[in-house]
Amino acid sequence: MEAIFKFLTKLDKNNSKEWFDSNRAHYQELKQEYIGIVDKVIQQSSAFDPMLKDVDASKAIFRINRDVRFSKNKAPYKTNFGASINPGGKKSMIAGYYIHLEPGKSFLAAGTYMPEPPYLSAIRQEIDYNLEEFKKIVNAKDFKKEFTSLSVEVSLKTVPKGYDKENPALEFLKLKHFIVVKDLTDKEVLSKDFIKNTTKSFKASLPLITFLRRIKD
Repeated sequence: MEAIFKFLTKLDKNNSKEWFDSNRAHYQELKQEYIGIVDKVIQQSSAFDPMLKDVDASKAIFRINRDVRFSKNKAPYKTNFGASINPGGKKSMIAGYYIHLEPGKSFLAAGTYMPEPPYLSAIRQEIDYNLEEFKKIVNAKDFKKEFTSLSVEVSLKTVPKGYDKENPALEFLKLKHFIVVKDLTDKEVLSKDFIKNTTKSFKASLPLITFLRRIKD
């Protein structure tokens, strides 16, 4: 893992095609190391989430190339290794897990990120109908110990269409994605217990994952 961090630190300082091409062989070695880490997380997490048993770690990781077509930042490469562990594939809206490794900016996440409008509406309806159940999930001791609370990074400033401003679930209904995030220090990532601790965090998010997966758009 330390070698991955060293590579990403150098890439951040030398983000060019020329530098990357000269270090491509080393990147490929580290990519395989990362796939191995993700695979171990998948295997251990499958014990409590059987839907992950057929997830291919090599297909769960994201390309390191950036899409710069619509970005002012023209740096060609990402400075992180990311993987979406999801039974529907890394681009699926099915709730799953995410591992992000980046020096000083690593984190874990779980849930569904920016769902399409039909699915978002269905999630809101499910929460509205089952508010007490949902509150128990996000207020559970193990859940709060690992993730604290749902991310409110992206939410509506007004009441979502079809709901009343007095709705007791409004704090959740205004959200535009339903994820939890756990920031990691470099020390935590480089720990020998990283895989075990990651699996523990993902297990704590399982009630949220299960709630989101039962929803049909």
